Amino acid sequence: MRNGYTILDAHCHIYPARIAAKAVESTDDFYLTHSACRGVVEDMISTCGAAGTDAFVVQSVASIPHHVGSINRFIAGAVAEGQGKLIGLGTLHPDSPDLAADLAELTALGLHGVKLHPDMQKFAIDDKKCYPMYELCEQAGLPMLIHMGDPRYDFSSPDHLLPVLRDFPDLGIVGAHMGGWMAWDEACDKLSGFANLYVDTCSSLAAEGKRHGIEPEVVYLDSEHAARLIRAWGADKVLYGTDYPMWSPEAEMEAFFALGLTEAENRAILSENALRVFGKS
Repeated sequence: MRNGYTILDAHCHIYPARIAAKAVESTDDFYLTHSACRGVVEDMISTCGAAGTDAFVVQSVASIPHHVGSINRFIAGAVAEGQGKLIGLGTLHPDSPDLAADLAELTALGLHGVKLHPDMQKFAIDDKKCYPMYELCEQAGLPMLIHMGDPRYDFSSPDHLLPVLRDFPDLGIVGAHMGGWMAWDEACDKLSGFANLYVDTCSSLAAEGKRHGIEPEVVYLDSEHAARLIRAWGADKVLYGTDYPMWSPEAEMEAFFALGLTEAENRAILSENALRVFGKS
């Protein structure tokens, strides 16, 4: 808890201890960053807890279909051992030979949604091969957290999400990175207003010491711009997330509170919305 608020970080990546260092390094190579944290549950609970975070939505992504089951079992195990502080999301891959079986195991494990990363998994969000995956999740009532935006790729732009929002109106979706990293205004203009879409703040706020190797140099929202977009989306549509382990938990939280939002807006973004989306209210 910080400043009187219960805080749920709705976007955290964790890895098994034996591969965590390699996984974090691989992500840093992909994004030209230098992660601040270790990417394991114990470190997340300790470092983020010291900054004031009370609970976490945790996930990982299957870069190939063969990894879906082992990742989902790892996340479920982490939740079981997470001191009651973790909400787990599973992963799916559209090229899986048996999506229905993958989803059945994911739900049996007690996971509360699905994380996709189109850029790393190498598919466009609106590729028709993904539609069976969306249909299954819609029918199961499982929300999806989807990485959005990156000027280097054409997999996860706001335009790719539009047809999915229209074709699956009962599928809850969280568009990471304010709906489109480095395409924030475009995302808000094109996507706000869909009843089934939320966004999160992760890797979008300009926090002290944050560095990124991708051009242009300015790749984060200053406080005024971020607050304006949050209110354009509606505070009831925004979730707080830090992209652990990439950034300093303390600096991310300082950047959020620097937005100058109201008490009601803070409560909604810091925990209420995520609890409603991920079924833990």
